[in-house]
Amino acid sequence: MGNNFLTWILLFCTSCSVSGEGCSLILKPSRVVVGFGESVNVSCEAARPVRVLGWESAISASHTQEDRSVQWKVDSLIDWIEEPICYGVFFTAPRQCEEKLNLILYKTPDSVSIKQEKHSGAMVEGKEYQLLCEVQNVAPVQYLTLRWYKGQTEVYNHSFTDLTSSSPVQVSSILVVTPTRAENGAQYRCVAELELGPEGPQPPPTVTSEPLNASVYFPPTFINPENEILDLIAGAEITLNCTATANPAPVYSWQSSHPMPERMEDEAAVTSSSLLPGTYTCTASNTLEKKSKQFIVKAKSKGV
Repeated sequence: MGNNFLTWILLFCTSCSVSGEGCSLILKPSRVVVGFGESVNVSCEAARPVRVLGWESAISASHTQEDRSVQWKVDSLIDWIEEPICYGVFFTAPRQCEEKLNLILYKTPDSVSIKQEKHSGAMVEGKEYQLLCEVQNVAPVQYLTLRWYKGQTEVYNHSFTDLTSSSPVQVSSILVVTPTRAENGAQYRCVAELELGPEGPQPPPTVTSEPLNASVYFPPTFINPENEILDLIAGAEITLNCTATANPAPVYSWQSSHPMPERMEDEAAVTSSSLLPGTYTCTASNTLEKKSKQFIVKAKSKGV
């Protein structure tokens, strides 16, 4: 008789119950954040005398008769669809009451990786590229923020509040970059951060990708880009400095109506006391472009 009566009460409880402010049930804590595979323990307390108090749960259901507190306890929580509900059947109205536990089961990503999308190798200055950050097996995704860093500076972040999956998923984010030569050697990182609220771990758990080292190709630029006019004093050394910055490193060549010392033909700077007056053209080139500049050497007498 007792078991049949209890079964009838439980069925009646689930068919017509109230929740919220009119409910006399108190969950302690009311919001729980627990890592995948970790233990959890929540107390449900009745604020007035109760006939039956219990938990509806797929993995750890429990109930008590007339006790005003009942525990929901799991040693290792691994059920992504678990939605425990505390219910009470009371002696006075409202006779049925229930409170759903705000339960957040989370899992940090298995991996976070970053790569260039639809491209490999060095990037070229001024062109647009996409960097792809991929995150494997993270939950719940609506609490995830992907943060993009260049060096130590956050340059973009991407949240997923529009997604509602409670079980682990794979997500990605794209960062569009137009690199400059100043960014050659810059490091990009993607950080996956689970912001689970004040009940969650503090600081929020993060997983960081290996850095992506940006190699940026750019054409030669002379340190002194203007053509130069130099005075040549007989017997004195003169320097023609054609140094340029470039990536890949520039290759130099010289042209003149006068013969150049063979050892100087591929140098960035030529220093000599045997140069003759005339025009010397230097070319700095790499795989992207060739650029030239001229040195006009004029004879000048001593003392003038």
